[in-house]
Amino acid sequence: MNFELNEEQQMLADTVERLVRNTYSFEQREVFYQSSRGYSPEFWRQLSELGITSVPIAAEYEGFGGTGVENMLVMKELGRGLCLEPYLHSQIYAVGLVEQLGSAEQRQSILPAVAAGERLLTVADEEAGSHYHPEAIECQAVPCERGWRLSGRKRVVIGGELAHTILVTARMSDGEGVSLFLLDPAAEGVSRTSYPCIDGPRACDLALADVYVEADSLLGPAGKAAPALAYQRGRAVAAQCAEAVGSMEEAFRLTLDYLKTRQQFGSPIGRFQALQHRMAEMRGELELARSMTILAACVADDPDSESRSRRLAAAKFTVARASQLIAEQSVQLHGGIGMTWEYSLAHHAKRLVMLTHQFGDDDFHLGQYSALLEIPRQASQQVA
Repeated sequence: MNFELNEEQQMLADTVERLVRNTYSFEQREVFYQSSRGYSPEFWRQLSELGITSVPIAAEYEGFGGTGVENMLVMKELGRGLCLEPYLHSQIYAVGLVEQLGSAEQRQSILPAVAAGERLLTVADEEAGSHYHPEAIECQAVPCERGWRLSGRKRVVIGGELAHTILVTARMSDGEGVSLFLLDPAAEGVSRTSYPCIDGPRACDLALADVYVEADSLLGPAGKAAPALAYQRGRAVAAQCAEAVGSMEEAFRLTLDYLKTRQQFGSPIGRFQALQHRMAEMRGELELARSMTILAACVADDPDSESRSRRLAAAKFTVARASQLIAEQSVQLHGGIGMTWEYSLAHHAKRLVMLTHQFGDDDFHLGQYSALLEIPRQASQQVA
């Protein structure tokens, strides 16, 4: 298999890397984090001017038409810079759902503005107790004259405070399946409780009190959104793995530089064999995570299948385990300074730990992978 990037892909990677390096220093990130928006509108504008916000969106909606590989290249550099902008949840996850489920009119009215960076989307698909299963929800959709009434609560909606449109999952009142609705957060009956997450990005909890949405706010057939949610979460998992790899690479670099400069007993502590062994273990886990991320990016846009799901679950499990190891080891090798708020490593460590819990933690994906192996194993036992 050829792992070399083509010319366009290399230009994309170089462009995002240069933009993040020149405009998103750690000190600047802290200013963005403390701002009222929680991220940089100026950086988002630069992303849109360079066409980065259009990368995941189909060409017919004024996008770049990128694949999982292009998403990987963008997310890796955003992860390296600890960028706070809701790129994954808006441009990849939410856009994917609109492209897969939306009508021609819905796609045309929404996606060009998202590609231009003028409209932010997000997805409200998690509730207390859902535990990574977007179909295990209690929020209900009740049909009414010319539309629907939504009631329920959603939690940890990344980017939900400033999103122009929120994609909300709800169970049909008759219990027949899950639907996805386009929600105007300014609608009557909608309330948002916003807060900064421990790893940087801002989120909100969403309360829906008999909120009316019109009939054309429904994405796809009523009660049939679950397969699309599972498929697009797979694409989001692949992109998230890339973000984690970018953060891991930066944490590894910071740790290696520290071991080369920190003096103890008259020499750099990086000369101590025990610490070299720990760095070698971290490097091995990082390379494995990088390889699995490439695999996930290559299969992210494949048709839905057990093989695709199995590979994505394996990638998320591997990257989650590597993220935990590198976060913990980096802090330990730094000592106390590794937990200092003013030092970027502490924020990489927090981000890596939190990424392991979004879209399913390592135990969840190990269970998913094991379940997908049961059918072939049962078949082989019957043949025997």
